[in-house]
Amino acid sequence: MNARGLSGVEKEYINKHHKHEIKDNQCTSFLIKHVKAPVHLVWSLVRRFDQPQKYKPFVSRCVVQGNLEIGSLREVDVKSGLPATTSTERLELLDDNEHVLSVRIIGGDHRLRNYSSIVSVHPEVIEGRPGTMVIESFVVDVPEGNTKDETCYFVEALIKCNLKSLADVSERLAVQDRTEPIDCV
Repeated sequence: MNARGLSGVEKEYINKHHKHEIKDNQCTSFLIKHVKAPVHLVWSLVRRFDQPQKYKPFVSRCVVQGNLEIGSLREVDVKSGLPATTSTERLELLDDNEHVLSVRIIGGDHRLRNYSSIVSVHPEVIEGRPGTMVIESFVVDVPEGNTKDETCYFVEALIKCNLKSLADVSERLAVQDRTEPIDCV
């Protein structure tokens, strides 16, 4: 996705939180998902570096080594159907004030080399109720034998599935939470 067609707020959040250093042999992109659930609820799922399987459908298991802090590592087992079985990932940033999470893949049996992602979560109003704008961006090496477009398409497809699942889980929890409408004065 490019910057055309974005609102001023979306551009502002992307410029503020989604900075990647991009090399010639890499591709990068970002996706935006609007979730009908309050930001605190969505963030409570996104921030769980130790439990990505709460909303990521391709993760079957996750084990974190040590305390949950910047530099923590997690070993993720991937469900069958993807061209991988494991991924080793490092927590790069966890900002509970700005609602930003960054993760870097540092190993595993897959082709996502030098993969880094940033997820930011922002409050908004959707249909008169508290909602959340989730932005996820990434940068990754283009594997030999693939084009930038093919690589971006594959990663974007995975992220779209994760964001859809995040929205589904969050919205289900929000219904249980009975979030009240925001009064428009």
